[in-house]
Amino acid sequence: MFDSPLSASAYDILQVAADADDETLRRAFRVRLRETHPDTGGDAVRFVQVQRAWQLVGTPEARAAYDRGRGAVSAAPEAEGAWTPPRARQDTRPRARSAGQPGGWRRERYLTLIREWVGRGAEVPDPYDAQLVRSAPREIRRLLADALAEEATARIVADLGMGYSVWHDVAASGRSGDLDEKLDHIVLGPSGLYGVLSEDFGGPVGFRRGEIIGPAVVGAPVSDLLSRMRVVARAARVRFSGAIVVLPDNDIAQQITELGTVRGTPVVVAGRSALATVLRRGVSGARDIGGNEVFDVRTRLDATVRFV
Repeated sequence: MFDSPLSASAYDILQVAADADDETLRRAFRVRLRETHPDTGGDAVRFVQVQRAWQLVGTPEARAAYDRGRGAVSAAPEAEGAWTPPRARQDTRPRARSAGQPGGWRRERYLTLIREWVGRGAEVPDPYDAQLVRSAPREIRRLLADALAEEATARIVADLGMGYSVWHDVAASGRSGDLDEKLDHIVLGPSGLYGVLSEDFGGPVGFRRGEIIGPAVVGAPVSDLLSRMRVVARAARVRFSGAIVVLPDNDIAQQITELGTVRGTPVVVAGRSALATVLRRGVSGARDIGGNEVFDVRTRLDATVRFV
C-alpha cells in the first residue's frame, strides 16, 4: 500500500506518531474511521486508506512486520537508470511486442537531480536508499514515483500476450526529451489503439468535467494526454480509439471510472489492478480496430514513433 515514494505511511494516515502505544493507535483508528466514513460525509478513498493502514499496524504482529520494512522503496532496477523485463518465468507464453524504455526518461532525470540535491552531482552510493528518497524534495520523489508507475504498466501490458503491441516513452513533439511532450505508452490490441498515461500523484484524486482533480494534481493531466496523442496521431496518420489514465489502486474510489468523451476521445481512469481488464474489453464508445487495420496501424507507428 505505502510503497510509493510519494505515499504516506500507515502512521501518517492514522495521524499518530510511529512510536505511539497500542491504545493511542486504536483510538486514532476509530477517530479516523468516523471522520472518513462516507455515510457521515467523509471521503470514500480516505476511508479505505484508513482501513488498510489499520490492517498493516493494527495488531502487534502486523505492526512489527510493518516497522521492519516501513519506508522501503522498491525502486532500484537491475541496472541503474534502466528498465529491464522480468526474469524468465515458468510461464513461457509469448508476451506483448514492446519497444522503448518505460520510465527511462524519468529514471535518468531522477538520478541527475538526486545527485545534484545531495551535492554538486556527486556520486551517491545508493540513489534508491529509502531514507534518502523519503527526505528528497517532492519534485524529485515525483519523478521516481512516475517512473515506477510506468514500469508497473509495462509489466501488466507485457503479460497480455502476443496480440498486443506497446510503445513506451514516445516523443510527442519536435523536441525529443521534453518531459511535457512525452506520451508514456501507446498500446495496440484487439480492443483498439490507446494512449496511456501512468501517474502517481501520491494521494486520493477525484474527477470533474472530464478531468482529474486533487490536492497534488498539477495542471490538466487528461487534457495534456489528449494533446500528446493528437501529435502522434497526425505524425503516424492513425486514429486512437481512446485514452487511459492508470493510477495506483489506493488513490481512487473505484477501479474503473469512465470519464466519457473528452474532446472527441473516450477516456477511462483505471486502477493498476484493473488495467488488463480495460485493455482486453476496451473503453466504452471506443472505435474498434480489426483485421488488416491492426497490422497497418502497427506498421505506421513503427515507422514514425520516436522515443525520448
